[in-house]
Amino acid sequence: MNEMNSTDAVVATRVSDAERLDFLPVFFGTRLMMRGEAMVYDWMKRLCEDYNGGFWNFYTLSNSGGYLAPARAEPMRLAVDGNGFEGLMSADAAGIVATLFTLSQLSIDTQQDSISDLFHALREFAGEHAEAELIFGAID
Repeated sequence: MNEMNSTDAVVATRVSDAERLDFLPVFFGTRLMMRGEAMVYDWMKRLCEDYNGGFWNFYTLSNSGGYLAPARAEPMRLAVDGNGFEGLMSADAAGIVATLFTLSQLSIDTQQDSISDLFHALREFAGEHAEAELIFGAID
């Protein structure tokens, strides 16, 4: 049995500039990479009134997941119409939220186990994140 024990934290690693072009096709798959990337940016526009584009960092996770997050130091105010959440969080946490919404939507749209697996891997990481309470408040 190959289980992570409770002391094995999921680790995020920022994708280097040299590897950025490889991230999206590996993460979303070649068929969904353009759609997936656009959906993340669209979700951020819906969730954050002040978001107006910019550079994003890509992250891989040690549990085979990953996510995209705006590369900015300023916190972001997110509001989720569907559940009444409103809160201020880091750009990293906001990127996790936007990526989780994207993976959830893609999972429903495509019925692909690989996308569902990515959602669950990122959700596992989110549970260990310093802003887990905010992230789960936004997505639940």
